Amino acid sequence: MRRIAYCSPINPVPSGISDYSEDLLPYLAQYADITLYHDSGVTPSNPQLTTHLNVRTITSLLTDQQRQPYDAIIYHMGNSTAHCQIWDVAQQLPGVIVLHDLVVHHFMLQYYATHRNDIGAYQQLVAQHYGAAGERVATRMLRGVFDDAVFEMPLCQPILAHATALISHSQYVVDAVQPLAPHLTTAVVPMGVPLLPDSDVALLRAQLNLGDDAFIMASFGHVNPYKRTDQVLRALRTLRRAGINAHYVIVGSISPKVALDTLVRRTGTSGAVHVTGYVSANEFNAYVALADVCINLRHPTAGETSASLLRLLAAGKPTFVTASGSFNEIPSTAAIHVPLDKSEAEFLETALFLCQQRPDFRATLAANARAYVEQHHTLAQSAAAYMQFLAHQHGWEAPSIQRPLPWDNAATQITLPATLQPRSIVSAPPLTIVGTTADDTIVRGAQAHIDQAAHTLFIKK
Repeated sequence: MRRIAYCSPINPVPSGISDYSEDLLPYLAQYADITLYHDSGVTPSNPQLTTHLNVRTITSLLTDQQRQPYDAIIYHMGNSTAHCQIWDVAQQLPGVIVLHDLVVHHFMLQYYATHRNDIGAYQQLVAQHYGAAGERVATRMLRGVFDDAVFEMPLCQPILAHATALISHSQYVVDAVQPLAPHLTTAVVPMGVPLLPDSDVALLRAQLNLGDDAFIMASFGHVNPYKRTDQVLRALRTLRRAGINAHYVIVGSISPKVALDTLVRRTGTSGAVHVTGYVSANEFNAYVALADVCINLRHPTAGETSASLLRLLAAGKPTFVTASGSFNEIPSTAAIHVPLDKSEAEFLETALFLCQQRPDFRATLAANARAYVEQHHTLAQSAAAYMQFLAHQHGWEAPSIQRPLPWDNAATQITLPATLQPRSIVSAPPLTIVGTTADDTIVRGAQAHIDQAAHTLFIKK
């Protein structure tokens, strides 16, 4: 049986890639003997990992490889400091890189500024690839000014240079990488996510104490300035002014660069915005189950394939995505694509009205979303695609399953918490919902757009 070194962040490291790897690993372990390498100083919180896999710290890989070489080495790289130790080793021992984000500029900045304590190396790297314009961006970044120009300066070239091959989860990233490293063998491997069963969430909705008629909008993941939160809050304001008991639940942490309290006050949505902070996988699934619609907007994009987005679709949730980057690869029948032009705000408001007023529309979109994941993004499909690419890259025989599935995280994630409350709620006087003449006008205007919106979104009435 083939031996594979798998290098990734792992829980309790707060990274979506930690959850991703824990879900994928048992399916890969059906094909090969997997040794999981993780950061030193981290004790895996999932006991299944140490029960079923050989688990070692990443600092051991160089010695282990000298003693008994692996048939393949996989490094997971993303745009966060959770990958610093992995990158240390990957530079010395090249392997197959799984690139989760095209733009890794923030990672390179943090890697050299804090992990290596070598600001000069970061500045030289940016200048080497992007010249004087890069130097200016690097100077602003070092001063704490996040520049949108970094999205045009992904700084992934060093990672590509140390890769023996590259796996991405989107054609968007593969196409962007090709001119940067035309020699590199690449593959698009579907990102797999668990398919969780439906849950009875009536009790949980009652625990939130938002009212039986609450229309719950939810976003998942860390909120930074590029998640279009201001647009969502304006749409929330419009819904509530129309007499709809709409609430917006943000499941994740808030960047210090997002002045959420200020945005809430300016939009008059106090009392309707609820923030949980970082949550466990079990709580994440509970909030997904609670949501009527999910919102996953982002622009500019770092070229990421969002595991949290795929989990929303897998749960059969009507989900809004920004029509850009890899999100355009999701069919318009499986998610609502929000344009980035001047119609963004009106489209978002109209589509939310449509979802709130037409349960049949939500049901159709939900069924399409889950069917899309079942057809293209299961964990079994992902693991098989990984092994097929590795076999092609290394000249192995065709891969086949060698053992039963050792464990399945989904089986331990379907029990919802007994008590579910947001850990913090944006504090300010709540907005009173009233049905004024102006509000009725908004409702009539939205209703006039419903049939047109349904046609635009390619969903049958």
